[in-house]
Amino acid sequence: MNHTESMALDVLIIGAGLSGIGMAYKLKTERPHDRFAIIESRKDIGGTWDLFRYPGIRSDSDMYTFAYSFKPWKNKEFLGTGPRIKNYLKELVSENRIEEHIRFEQRVTNAAWDSESAAWTITVARADGSEYQLQARFVVTCTGYYNYDKGYVPDFPGMDDFKGTIAHPQHWPEDLDYADKDVVVIGSGATAVTVVPAMSEKAAHVTMLQRSPTYIASVPSKDGLYAVLSKLLPSAVTNRIMRAKYIVLQQLVYILSRRFPNAVRKFIRHQNAKALGGSADVDVHFNPDYKPWDQRMCMVPNDDLFQSIRSGKADVVTDEVETFTESGIRLKSGKELKADVIVPATGLDVQFWGGMSLQVDGEAVEASHLTNYKGMMFSQMPNFVTIFGYTNAPWTLKAELTYGYVVRLLDYMQKEGHAIVYPHLRDEGERETLVDLKSGYVMRAAARMPKQGAAFPWRNKDLYVKDIFAIKHSHLDDQVLNFDDPRPLAEFHKQAG
Repeated sequence: MNHTESMALDVLIIGAGLSGIGMAYKLKTERPHDRFAIIESRKDIGGTWDLFRYPGIRSDSDMYTFAYSFKPWKNKEFLGTGPRIKNYLKELVSENRIEEHIRFEQRVTNAAWDSESAAWTITVARADGSEYQLQARFVVTCTGYYNYDKGYVPDFPGMDDFKGTIAHPQHWPEDLDYADKDVVVIGSGATAVTVVPAMSEKAAHVTMLQRSPTYIASVPSKDGLYAVLSKLLPSAVTNRIMRAKYIVLQQLVYILSRRFPNAVRKFIRHQNAKALGGSADVDVHFNPDYKPWDQRMCMVPNDDLFQSIRSGKADVVTDEVETFTESGIRLKSGKELKADVIVPATGLDVQFWGGMSLQVDGEAVEASHLTNYKGMMFSQMPNFVTIFGYTNAPWTLKAELTYGYVVRLLDYMQKEGHAIVYPHLRDEGERETLVDLKSGYVMRAAARMPKQGAAFPWRNKDLYVKDIFAIKHSHLDDQVLNFDDPRPLAEFHKQAG
């Protein structure tokens, strides 16, 4: 059955993960009269934290800034485990009655903008295959940047020949028994450096097989300052102090990495060598051929990855896969790795807006022709915001700036009587990849992703301190945002298509 809901929503949020729940909280508390809904394709909230179930799943940034500013993280963990993060999100949903706005097991398949009615018509598919349509004046997508249905796995020769178990981190088998078995984890990113020490606690042996090294920094599992402050001060005050501390540290590390890459490389190498204690060759296995923060830097708590290698429960091999065999993997060097379980932690399949199709005034939207505005809106995309966090700092910092911007923008439009808003790009000029990283998953998707321009506001520097002024305290009527003039929309998308 396909029908259209009669009353238009003020705001439609797509996705009930960290970003979507935070956006819903902001609307609920600061625009309580707005009619909004959240469309969520899964059976539960949490997004990433509901999807991934592999051993050791945790955040890869500190929880004082990864958690919301409006809900203090009260656990002592520096890097939060997946189950605790999901429970934290469930608390916020329950405390603020957000679940009554969520429509579970539904997926947005298409969104079509009509300037005459100043609204989006959204096509939603239910789990049973039926569809319906609704209208929304404003859309906020909170779908992340990767495909939830499948991860990226290279076309390894001989995969079908392997007689053991292949366990992809994105679809972890609930009943997988790896106790006393040999495990090979392919990859060296955030997932791999989490899985290896976690699985080594039960497995006979775990090998981290990497094609090339990654920067890996160790952090304490708990923060001593938090332990003291949490006993003396209210949680809200402690939270503000801890957030300030780690915002400064994060930005400092990033700036130093970009300006003095050799010094940062030497420091990380020294820390790795000290943690490994001679159990692995640092120059071979922990010496990336790129500068710090050209790709994301991985964090491990209390040297756990290095300690698992040092104990002999795990090791690291830098080589390439020639083929899978019945009993493991044969490498291009000729070496063979025996395995009962292979974990291809080989990255993400990038997907924008949850895979839905878009049209503006009858013209199809081509994502690669769009240019990003302030890290949240797109050229000639009316009443449309995407929550996209930082790549070099905790996701939530940018997400919260975007929540605040959306609320300010809605308040402004209501006060001034505007029905339509979009960033008007008049001269494309030089454009570059949206995400300023050289990671494999970014490079693979570069041709089909939106772009960023050469200068602000069409270029996002991913620096929180700058964004506070550029987003939180900026003038909304900045001569770039176009209000109530739909004439450039159809022509832009017609030419782009």
